[in-house]
Order: sequence, then structure tokens, then C-alpha cells
Amino acid sequence: MGRNLQNGDRLRPVDLARGHGLSTQAVRNYEEAGILPAADRTPHGYRVYTALHEAALRAFLALVPGHGHRTAAAVMRAVNRGEDDEAFRLVDESHAQLLDDRRTLRAVESALRDLESAGASGPPAPPAVSGAGGTFIGPLAGKLGIRPATLRAWERAGLVRPRRDPRTGYRVYEEAATRDARLTRQLRRGGYPLEQIAPLIAQVRAAGGLEPLETALLDWRQRLSGRGRSMLTGAAELEAYLRRRGAAGA
Repeated sequence: MGRNLQNGDRLRPVDLARGHGLSTQAVRNYEEAGILPAADRTPHGYRVYTALHEAALRAFLALVPGHGHRTAAAVMRAVNRGEDDEAFRLVDESHAQLLDDRRTLRAVESALRDLESAGASGPPAPPAVSGAGGTFIGPLAGKLGIRPATLRAWERAGLVRPRRDPRTGYRVYEEAATRDARLTRQLRRGGYPLEQIAPLIAQVRAAGGLEPLETALLDWRQRLSGRGRSMLTGAAELEAYLRRRGAAGA
């Protein structure tokens, strides 16, 4: 936790480090990286920090949970160069990414609801024309309202993994492949490109299906909420640092 200091108060590196559970080397590294403003030196060459550095360190550490280390560092460097607009742009980009992540989460949740609804009250699944509990590409494409060529494109992108009939070599879509095709279809209808869908399909596979994914989605939603709150905390500390810099004429 930071202390209440006046701009003229002098702090040794160890004082600043201890207040935030850091090593003195970490504080020096932050200064050298431009995350903290340059410190004055004593006649013997020792660094002297002030309340301005304390505020900068608080701002940086508060920005990291919501924006990540790289963006937080870039924001602080921009502020310390006097490039506030660049710092605000970086913050805006992080907020835009969070919004995009929320939209992706909503799209996945909507797709899962649609799949559950279709499973409960929709038309029956395609007939198992392969004779082995799956369906060929034509019937599945027809049910999804797409062309067989689209299913083949999704296969090339790794989104759908049909097996091959050993007698004919035809593609056979079993339960998991049909599930992945349906989820891909829902997300494509939501406007998501294949490269954004691929990691979501991978999550479904890793979870072992749609039902276990509910826990992952809950965790995802909580992490997004946590990032949002962390961004608010970071914004408050950044604003406090900007005010102190202005008051100090930095």
C-alpha cells in the first residue's frame, strides 16, 4: 500500500519497494524502462524518489491486472513522455478488446442456447446413413442450410473433424463432428470469422462437449468482469497520477 506523501518528500528505493512488496531492483528496472519518471540523484549518485514516483508506481501496478504488463508499461511510458493522448489511446484499445471478448462470450452462450433448444425441440438429427452412427456430408449440410463445400472448408480450417468411411472413403460426421459443425454454423451466423471460431471449438473439445463448457463459460464471464473492475481501479490510479504530475509541473 502507498503512503500519504507530499511532492517534496524524499524516498529511498527501498522505501518505495517495501511499500508495494517489490524488490529495490524491480523499482530500478521500472525507472529504467520509463514506467517511473527519472529520479533525481544525490551528490553520491543515489536515487531519490518522491510522492510522484509513488503515484506512478501505484498507477502502473493498478493498470497491470486489467490491461496486462505490456500495455500498462506502454501507458506509463507515454504519460511520462508527456504523450497523454497516446496513453488514452492505449487504454481505449484495451477497453475495445474487452468489449470484443464480451461479444464473443455472448455469441458462444447464444450458440449453446440455440444448440440446446434444437436438441430439445428441433427437428430430428440427420439419419445415420453411414450405418455407423453418423451421417454423410450431404444430409448434414442440408440440415444446417449450407453447402457441402462449406463443410469441407470448415474441415480444412480444423473446425470439423469427420472420419472417413473405410469402404467408400466418404466423410462421416459422428456426434462430436456434428456438434462442432452446428456450433460453427451458429457462430458464423453471428459474424465471427473462422480464425476466431477455432479456439472456441478447441475449448468445446477440451471440455468434452457442450455441458462441461458451461463451467468454462462461467469462469470466462467472471474473468471478464474481473478485468472490467481492474480497469476501473487502474483508471482511478492513472487519473491520480496525472493530477499529481500536473500539480508538480512534470
